Amino acid sequence: MKLQRNGRSKALAIGAMALVSSLSLAACGSDNNNNSTASSGSSGSAAAAAINCGKAGSLIAAGSTAQGAAMDVWKTSFAAACSGSTINYQGGGSGAGIQQFNQGKIQFAGSDSALKPAEIDASKAVCTGGQGIDLPMVGGLISLVYNVDGVDNLVLDGPTAAKIFDSQITKWNDPAIAALNPGAKLPDAEIQTFHRSDDAGTTENLTKYFAAAGGGAWSYPAGKAWAGKGGQSANGSAGVSAQVKQVKNSISYVELAYAQTNSLKSAEINTGASKPVAATAENAATTIAKAQAAGTGSDLALKLDYATKEEGSYPLVLITYEIVCDKGNKAETLDTLKSFLTYTASDAGQKAVGEKGYVPLPKAVTDKVNGVITTLA
Repeated sequence: MKLQRNGRSKALAIGAMALVSSLSLAACGSDNNNNSTASSGSSGSAAAAAINCGKAGSLIAAGSTAQGAAMDVWKTSFAAACSGSTINYQGGGSGAGIQQFNQGKIQFAGSDSALKPAEIDASKAVCTGGQGIDLPMVGGLISLVYNVDGVDNLVLDGPTAAKIFDSQITKWNDPAIAALNPGAKLPDAEIQTFHRSDDAGTTENLTKYFAAAGGGAWSYPAGKAWAGKGGQSANGSAGVSAQVKQVKNSISYVELAYAQTNSLKSAEINTGASKPVAATAENAATTIAKAQAAGTGSDLALKLDYATKEEGSYPLVLITYEIVCDKGNKAETLDTLKSFLTYTASDAGQKAVGEKGYVPLPKAVTDKVNGVITTLA
């Protein structure tokens, strides 16, 4: 089922991004909470006020580094509002998170890609009477970040980017790059590419984009593990961000939050629209708002259009999920799990991470997420 937008295309992008700055805090009450300010300013106070703590408990989770900055905001606000409750979230990548979840080591996993059939089957061993499901929690975009002296407005397209990351294009002044950047002073320098060393949902989303928009230049299946030729690797989004910041003539892929935190330049994408599309949360919101349902039942996995050519629609986007058991959750942590996830999917939780470079999900999606959270057992 397609998630429809209200009004014209521009109104959609503005409406989706309005979640970042003007969300209602009515989703969750806090009549019995011992609330305190989770962070400086009004956002922390508002977030704490929106949390219904329930029974105190501690959750252990791991996975996506893409949602790391969002999780830092959420767990800080939750702990500040809910005395005696803690959220311990470790990164390590989406693949590691799913693996630990299916080993029964953690209460939920963060992942930038939905569970595959084999992973769902494996989850049944730890989700007694149930299985792992995908709960979309926040949207994001993948920036193609670069460090090239004298180049401030780099433009790339799907085929060219795919060839760069597969070492088919190795010089910054290659004719294919020059054709997309008329007038730019591209250096006669070797391109230094960096990719994730860990199994990452960010890598899977990037390679899905290459598969959809690369014009056949990317010959590998999309996946969490890097498959392209050449390049250097680093661990996590923080690791590749640090490498691009330090190494001249380099390029990599990270979430917008990491690009902003590290003051890295992001390439615009030539999608075939009338002009290249900038890597902004507003442009990503345009794409995310058109996501289609891909899961069944209580699984709320979404399908994204990586080959979009719509005006102002940034194609390199991702949905970051929390993976939980629909049934068979541990009784001693279930109440805390539901309380925490209800907060993260609330208007206040979405607003809080929208201020950190993430893209709040359309209300049509978060309403479904909250509906499923109430049924977790």
